[in-house]
Amino acid sequence: MTPRTVLLIPPDTRPPTLAHPVQLARMAGAEVLTPPPEALPFFDTPGNTHALAGWLEAQAGQADTLIVCLETLTLGGMIPARRVNDSLETVLERLKLLERLHARHPGLRILAFGVVVRVAHGDDPHEEKPYYGEWGGGLRAYSTALDRHARHGEPERPALEAARAALPPDILADWLGTRERNHRLHLAALDLLADGTLAHLCLTLDDTSTYGLAAHDRRALEARADALGLWSRLDIYPGADEVPATLLARALIEGETRVFVRYSGTLGAQAGLIYEDRPAGELVRAHLRAANCRPVSRPEDADFVLAVNTPGEHQAHRQPDFATVDTPARSLPAFVDDLAGDLAAGRPLSVADIAYPNGAETRLWTLMQGLPLARLAGYSAWNTAGNTLGSAIAFGRLAALVSSPERRRCQQEALFARMVDDALYQPQVRPQIRALLHDPSPYDLREQRPEAETQLNALMTPLAQALWQRHFAAGGHSLHWGAPHLAWPRLFTGVFPLEVR
Repeated sequence: MTPRTVLLIPPDTRPPTLAHPVQLARMAGAEVLTPPPEALPFFDTPGNTHALAGWLEAQAGQADTLIVCLETLTLGGMIPARRVNDSLETVLERLKLLERLHARHPGLRILAFGVVVRVAHGDDPHEEKPYYGEWGGGLRAYSTALDRHARHGEPERPALEAARAALPPDILADWLGTRERNHRLHLAALDLLADGTLAHLCLTLDDTSTYGLAAHDRRALEARADALGLWSRLDIYPGADEVPATLLARALIEGETRVFVRYSGTLGAQAGLIYEDRPAGELVRAHLRAANCRPVSRPEDADFVLAVNTPGEHQAHRQPDFATVDTPARSLPAFVDDLAGDLAAGRPLSVADIAYPNGAETRLWTLMQGLPLARLAGYSAWNTAGNTLGSAIAFGRLAALVSSPERRRCQQEALFARMVDDALYQPQVRPQIRALLHDPSPYDLREQRPEAETQLNALMTPLAQALWQRHFAAGGHSLHWGAPHLAWPRLFTGVFPLEVR
């Protein structure tokens, strides 16, 4: 049976983690209930864990499925979980709510996810501990050195000792203590999976890398999962913000979905990624598995086609990049020809553009303008490769449930919203606004936020309306466009209030 009412405790309130899964649910004919905004986290301010527990207890009886971020439930949010000093005892006591809900409502399927504490690539004092702005580089060096020592042994000890000596002992102890508390939360979640409280569990690695404490924690979690025999209901892989969409797609359809993966180059599966610890092909496999999808070898045998635009060799931050991204190892014109063929054959097609992190590849987006974009089953190109893949796979899996005019309207709204953010704002407008401001901090715009939002509205509105007119207006729906603004006091995440009617 397709569940119709889903409770969602998201990692935070940004559009990709809250509005996006709600849109996906509506296109599948389901309803998502979320806690009142005042109970949820906002930026680095924790949500109200007591209020969240009360809301869950009040709502659990009317839902089929609960999708819950463990960090929000027990620590007030994904970002606050890196910052607050709540004790392990308090955290585990809050976690017991899931056992009580399972006992009182045995028909409620609980799908949970936790995020292994990242070792941030930048020196952000707001999303990390306040001291990370000063000591982030040293903590990253220690993280890498510890993992290298754990994996390669004594030859790595001098680097580890040097990295430890470069840090104030109290700061290192505090940072490691926070990580250990959250790691124990995830070990406790494995126990809940083992005893049947949880129907499924995803433990994901946010902004990870080949070496580091996140990889160290991952191996410990994998070893525990091996010992408990949990892998049929467990996924551990790189990701974070997209997991609500992934678990929603898993929950709303029973059984596996068959997927043909089409890469933009014949070597696409080998491409290297900046924020993940594995090549693109293994990341795709992990995200497919988490959504209960299985790759197949022919498009004719697939329920949908996942078209993945990978870099020629390795992701790069700035585009165009002719050294490792836009190389002869792939052909974008041929890739777009293949997409056109899939659409002409009537295959549901979802596009995941992971050539660059943090937005669509402008060259591919330009070439795709010759395609009927409104006919895509899904599109995603936001933030990390894992974020993008999770959304694109959720779109594709749920396409099978878009079976009425109302669900089609909702699908068009979700699709257009992703294109606005991923293809227009992130790679095009965001850099323009940054250039117009006076040396803006990537972490806090302060007094420049009003000017940034003025420019956001001025630049985004005509682009979004032009995209609508070119690709969506002929479908018989109308676009109602609100004033864009920023989710937080930084340029990274825009909010684009829109409704398709």
